[in-house]
Amino acid sequence: MTRRAISTEGAPAAIGPYSQGIATESLLFTAGQGALDPSTGALIEGGIGPETERVMANLTAVLDAAGCGWGDVLKTTIFLVDIGEFAAVNAIYGRFVSDPPPARSTVGVASLPKGARVEIEVIARLRN
Repeated sequence: MTRRAISTEGAPAAIGPYSQGIATESLLFTAGQGALDPSTGALIEGGIGPETERVMANLTAVLDAAGCGWGDVLKTTIFLVDIGEFAAVNAIYGRFVSDPPPARSTVGVASLPKGARVEIEVIARLRN
């Protein structure tokens, strides 16, 4: 199985030894995206709504760089510091995903890098 790194300036640069995404012959695996501004690396302010919007924009950029879109997403995992913010995240997330929506897991976590409140990762099919 071959694999290649996916990289875009439309999403924040990695803050550790990982790739924004890894593509195989048929699948894309993204790193979890937090609400970091790609131009500054700073966390977006304003609470869960603006953070979720930025996360989805960062993921869209990685998907685009790999040649796929939200209609190709098979599975997502959402990590939330406050599970009570699930409904707000869900409302924004729902605007991006296509029918049928991807399989999804949502996990409550103690903390996320840089003080983020939400992080999302995806697995998508690659169009050949």
